[in-house]
Amino acid sequence: MLKRTQLAGVLLLTGTLFFVGGCGFKTRPVPPDTVVPKAIEDLRYTVSDKGVTLNWTFPKETIKGTDLTDITTFDVHRAVVPVADYCPTCPIPFTEAVQVPGGVVDPEHNRRASYETAILRPGHKYFFKVNARTSWWAASADSNIISFVWHVPARGPENVTAKAADTSAMLSWTPVTLLMDGKQTEYPLTYQVLRSKDNATFSAIGSATGKTDFTDNSLVNGVTYSYKIQSIFDVDGNAVKGGLSESVSVTPVDLTPPSAPTGVTAVQTNKGIKVFWEKSRDTDVEGYRVYRRGAKESAPELIAEVEAVVNIFEDTNVPANTSVYYSVTAFDQMAPPNESVKSREAAIRH
Repeated sequence: MLKRTQLAGVLLLTGTLFFVGGCGFKTRPVPPDTVVPKAIEDLRYTVSDKGVTLNWTFPKETIKGTDLTDITTFDVHRAVVPVADYCPTCPIPFTEAVQVPGGVVDPEHNRRASYETAILRPGHKYFFKVNARTSWWAASADSNIISFVWHVPARGPENVTAKAADTSAMLSWTPVTLLMDGKQTEYPLTYQVLRSKDNATFSAIGSATGKTDFTDNSLVNGVTYSYKIQSIFDVDGNAVKGGLSESVSVTPVDLTPPSAPTGVTAVQTNKGIKVFWEKSRDTDVEGYRVYRRGAKESAPELIAEVEAVVNIFEDTNVPANTSVYYSVTAFDQMAPPNESVKSREAAIRH
């Protein structure tokens, strides 16, 4: 009887172990936050007569904020819908991902990845998104989604020029009349201006315009800006982005002179005539120029140039037997400098 009880206990224990051991994992393991990349946020695209090229920046950090050293692969997801069947409120039918090789992350130079495809059909709306992976089980969340309607795009604008002005840049280009396949455009074109500062990514500024010129205001003097122009036409309410122009660069310059000095006064001394004035309140004043005009002269003569910290000059070479008049200007730090208009003339006080 004892032996049978022991045997039953062994069988029960064995069955229990078998049940526990056969459970396994019912879902994939969750990767730690220290290996999951941050989502890509700058997915962009450019078009050509052959297709579309996607590009984006390598993630540099995990969702935990730790540095990434490399990306194993990128998953590129694509969806295509006939324009006539497109439903804005319906889920986007993304297909199985295409894998693009990753590589070493270069945080200092913002390494970029790209993907090209030429399998596109006119009259269809395309969607793309990208995930970054550090392993088969650690993928980022979805990137931003880009979408476009495919049509043979228009060529990029040509003969783009950029002229510097004070805190602004004036752009112009010739109108586009041809598609990338050489055929005439069938739709009215507009143009989108894109700008880059300090070699950063080009971003659209303002709205697309039907004009072939654009003035970019509120710039910083002395900073170099680069521009590209993209052609766009509309197909059934969908914008078809065309080619990009060559990049042009321009550096706005300060063309605004300081205000003219005030309170100019001339006083007789034993050595000649001292000229005083009130310092300019403008912060970019480099110095002052003193002018003298004889009573019979129509134009004043430059007789001195002093630094901005000085607001006095003594003229020891005064012409004899004639009345003289003095005026002062302020000039700034530009090269060449911007000079103010002349102050009111001052004669000797007796």
